[in-house]
Amino acid sequence: MLAKLPMAYMADLRVTNLTNERATVTIPYKYLNKNPFNSIYFACLSMAAELSTGVLCMMHTYKADPAVSMLVVHMDADFTKKATGKITFMCEDGRRILEAAEHTKLTGEGVTITATSIGLDESGAQVAEFRFTWSLKAKSKLLS
Repeated sequence: MLAKLPMAYMADLRVTNLTNERATVTIPYKYLNKNPFNSIYFACLSMAAELSTGVLCMMHTYKADPAVSMLVVHMDADFTKKATGKITFMCEDGRRILEAAEHTKLTGEGVTITATSIGLDESGAQVAEFRFTWSLKAKSKLLS
């Protein structure tokens, strides 16, 4: 994490569960990610939510043939409760992400998919909902 995502490392993000369908990422409330209102800064929450969707994209495009590029092209969020303590973000869109990755590999066409990540506090109350639109595109192979 330190080498590839140093800010995520500093914020103490952790991928706590990863399956083909679901990814779970946690972020604790701590000094480095707090805001003046004694809750987790929204940008840090965004990092954790994005990672829960992005790790699924990465998993489903890892060593793909042809290679698949991925990029966040849009994000929106709703914040419903002050984020304190450990927040857990869960994305359950892995199957849809896999289908999008397979489609671009098969057709060469770029595809977009919107993945949702729900953030819950330690009591199970929802604190935020993020929606990330990912663009996936198979890279063309150069002909010799």
